[in-house]
Amino acid sequence: MFNPWFGEFMGTLVLILLGDGVVAGVLLKKSKAENSGWMVITTGWAFAVMCGVFTAIACGSPEAHINPAVTLAVSLKSGNFSRFLPFFLAQTSGAMVGAALVWIHYLPHWRETPEPEKKLAVFSTAPAIRNTGANLISEVIGTFVLVFVVGAIFSRGVTALAPAGNLGPYLVGSLVWGIGLSLGGTTGYAINPARDLGPRLAHAILPIAGKGSSDWRYSYIPVVGPLLGGALAGLLVKWLAF
Repeated sequence: MFNPWFGEFMGTLVLILLGDGVVAGVLLKKSKAENSGWMVITTGWAFAVMCGVFTAIACGSPEAHINPAVTLAVSLKSGNFSRFLPFFLAQTSGAMVGAALVWIHYLPHWRETPEPEKKLAVFSTAPAIRNTGANLISEVIGTFVLVFVVGAIFSRGVTALAPAGNLGPYLVGSLVWGIGLSLGGTTGYAINPARDLGPRLAHAILPIAGKGSSDWRYSYIPVVGPLLGGALAGLLVKWLAF
């Protein structure tokens, strides 16, 4: 049963369960974490990434992408695209299931929260200032940093100096924390197409009390931007031959 597809599915499920879960805790009414702020959200997402990576590895995906942008970068670097679509489907499916579990976990709180935009924000990202070009660039830059620095963490030069492989999940989680704190204030740092698309689909399907629009007009930006950023970083890493 353990195989790379299952590992990507389970790793992304855990990523979204904990990541969207911390957003729900901060935004939904009558949660004990209500209004605890951006630091709590970014920290929660950092731990979510760490836990997702560990889960993916344990369930059969040793590379633990849990992000189509990472899968695309690896495909461009290796020249082998055979895993891109299967992993994209596994990651997006896992994200949908993780988001559904968040809905179940916070079930009484949706009705207590009057603002539809807060309910959507639990599931998917939205820009602080809606500007298509700027929003797309933000997602490209954030994902470029993610993929490029992950490549640097596991590069020959770094691993020769320190046991980065054993610390990988912790270092990647710290990287995502840093991206959230430094670059996340513009668009909410999707930096992962499955992270946004899967939960947005779940928001559209689930009978969430008092929900509004799933904002499909914006939905392509947190998909296209991360794929572009991941592709650029993957090509640079290939050129630099880390």
